[in-house]
Amino acid sequence: MISFIAPFLVSLLVTVLTTPLAVLFANKFKLVDDPKKRPHPAHVQNRAVPRAGGLPIFLGILVAVLLFIPTDKYIIGILLSISLLLAVGLIDDFLTNFSPYPRLILQFFAAAIVVASGVGITFITNPLGGILMLDQFVIPINFLGLHNIIVIADLLAFLWIVWVMNMINWSKGVDGQMPGIIFVAALVIGWVSYQAFLKGDPHQLYIGYLGFITAGASLGFLFFNWYPAKIFPGFSGSTILGFMIATLCILTSAKLATALLVLLIPSIDSIYTIARRIASGKSPFRGDRQHLHHLLLERGWSHQKISLFYISSCAILGLVAVNLSSEGKLFTVIGVGIIILGFLLWLHFFGHYLGRQDPDNG
Repeated sequence: MISFIAPFLVSLLVTVLTTPLAVLFANKFKLVDDPKKRPHPAHVQNRAVPRAGGLPIFLGILVAVLLFIPTDKYIIGILLSISLLLAVGLIDDFLTNFSPYPRLILQFFAAAIVVASGVGITFITNPLGGILMLDQFVIPINFLGLHNIIVIADLLAFLWIVWVMNMINWSKGVDGQMPGIIFVAALVIGWVSYQAFLKGDPHQLYIGYLGFITAGASLGFLFFNWYPAKIFPGFSGSTILGFMIATLCILTSAKLATALLVLLIPSIDSIYTIARRIASGKSPFRGDRQHLHHLLLERGWSHQKISLFYISSCAILGLVAVNLSSEGKLFTVIGVGIIILGFLLWLHFFGHYLGRQDPDNG
């Protein structure tokens, strides 16, 4: 276990040491989230806060990866992808009106890079028994000399990575929320890989390292993003961490079911958000103040309380996930998902009843 702690500590320390430098960098080059100059319907703060949080997160991951993980095609693909996401995020931090559609297209490119390196969902465990193989339909084209195109496996991985990046990006509405979620999710994935390594799967050693490295970068950034935040993750920070979680879920033996359970609350919130915006005739990529964290803020919850709610809920679901069979995970996802959706609907339509009544109304 000591070998897994070292990458975590290096990533943590690099992120902690470079975040104050990122604050100075953001202030100097005007990478600042100022509600007066950069209005957004999802803003919940009235003060100017530096962005560019992806920079220390990227450096924390990069340094730890280079020190502890041998370079192969997967690592090269991951580093190229997060480098692209960092560049896109810094541009978004600088511009006040960067459209979400070019950002989405570049997210597709980042996902395509790592999929081209060989990261694909080649099978899915059937919760009712057996394994569904997804690597049967292969186009015999050696893409860039790295990877034959495995149609279904690559397409699912591509869509999964883009989905998780956006889901995590939508989960950064209050201080401490997003890095706290990723810290828990990465720890769960790292722990599952560690257990798989102990059971005789040597390939999970470095995947476990990646999980703990991602957790270290998240925790290091969380120290500065806790309320009141000294720096925001910005588009780069949220998409880099979302990308890492999405890719790790494919590479590790935890697979997607564990990730879906750990990230169930932000997942249901994101699905509901897309459905709600489309039903009201709006673009699903245009922000508003109707996410779960916004609804909780309106009911009087503090930033700290909301972040702790997300972190503790993800931790509980993570503990459940690592101790359940595939069938158990399926029924837990369905059952808990219905409860979360019901809670969201109640808050959306009837949450005003939680407000304090006028003491003079009898």
